[in-house]
Amino acid sequence: MSVYMNQQLKPHQWVAAHADYLYSFAIARLNDEEQARDLVQETFLAALQKVSAFEGKSSERTWLTAILKNKIVDIYRKKSSGLKTTAVQAAAEQEQNDFFDEANGHWTKSSGPKEFGIEDKDHLVSKEFERVLKMCLQKLPALWMSVFTMKHIDEEPTETICAGLKISSGNFWVIIHRAKVSLRACLQKNWI
Repeated sequence: MSVYMNQQLKPHQWVAAHADYLYSFAIARLNDEEQARDLVQETFLAALQKVSAFEGKSSERTWLTAILKNKIVDIYRKKSSGLKTTAVQAAAEQEQNDFFDEANGHWTKSSGPKEFGIEDKDHLVSKEFERVLKMCLQKLPALWMSVFTMKHIDEEPTETICAGLKISSGNFWVIIHRAKVSLRACLQKNWI
């Protein structure tokens, strides 16, 4: 390890400086406290093993977060590996028939989106909405939750998600559509 890297990284301060941030990052994506704590510990261990790979091109926190993100993707992949892609496609096709008019592709009158009322600036309302959204995300199948979280919370590019979860781009779009429709239904039931 070079002198430069010794000055950049301070492993003895990682827990105090970064543990709370990394835990919050993990819990927002997994909603499992024990698993989030375990992943933070695994992140620190992996970082210690890879300390010589740190090039100093990013901050210590950014580097640790990248390691944690990779561990979260591994969890997503493990949770979703048993899901058959043909079942996803069949479910999405049925969903299309349930919510969209075959002739023009628009929402049917009975299933069109309703106003959520989240435009309010009331912070209590926002916190309540976040709680309901997390509950709705937990109801999704593991693969759908993984894809939705990576796309809309982590803002990962589609190619990265497909590569990380080992799914085709066609399956990605079917899954993201299905997740959005399911979330919409759950939010309408539990929020409005």
